Amino acid sequence: MVIGLGVARLLSGIARIIQHPKQYPLYPVHLAWAASVLLMLAHFWWWEFGLFRVDQWTFGKYLFLIGYAVALFLLCALLFPESLLDYRSYEEFFYERRAWFFGVLAAIYVIDVGDTLLKGDAHFASFGIEYLIRTPLIIMLCIAAMFVQNRRFHVSFVGAKLLYQFWWITRFFDTIV
Repeated sequence: MVIGLGVARLLSGIARIIQHPKQYPLYPVHLAWAASVLLMLAHFWWWEFGLFRVDQWTFGKYLFLIGYAVALFLLCALLFPESLLDYRSYEEFFYERRAWFFGVLAAIYVIDVGDTLLKGDAHFASFGIEYLIRTPLIIMLCIAAMFVQNRRFHVSFVGAKLLYQFWWITRFFDTIV
């Protein structure tokens, strides 16, 4: 349900842009992050089917997953707030709120380690050394993005993140076994 709220938040933000295209100047990096987060939400929905492998459920594990979904929703809300009245453009909004956005995104990758372990040692091991390199690298890039305002850095980061996301999903999550 919480993931559905996140999807609705992103789609409502996109619909607002379509309905009022001249209200606020668009920023491609912001839109690319919206696409990346939408893909993250779809991927979350898909990969959580892997939880059928968990032998014993506890309320703590359940709360952990709700927390993960809440963090993803918060990411959506940080991309499309209720109002942009304090900002002149999506670009200005993005750079003013980037510390929150990338802080939550980094936290999501930390939470993902717990989620991956929750699915079992074999699942965790199936990603090999790549997971152990990828996760800290993305977290470090998120921390850098919290402080860096350089437009080229942000274009490169979101572009590489989207490409890697597609590559990761098609390699590891194309089918549910």
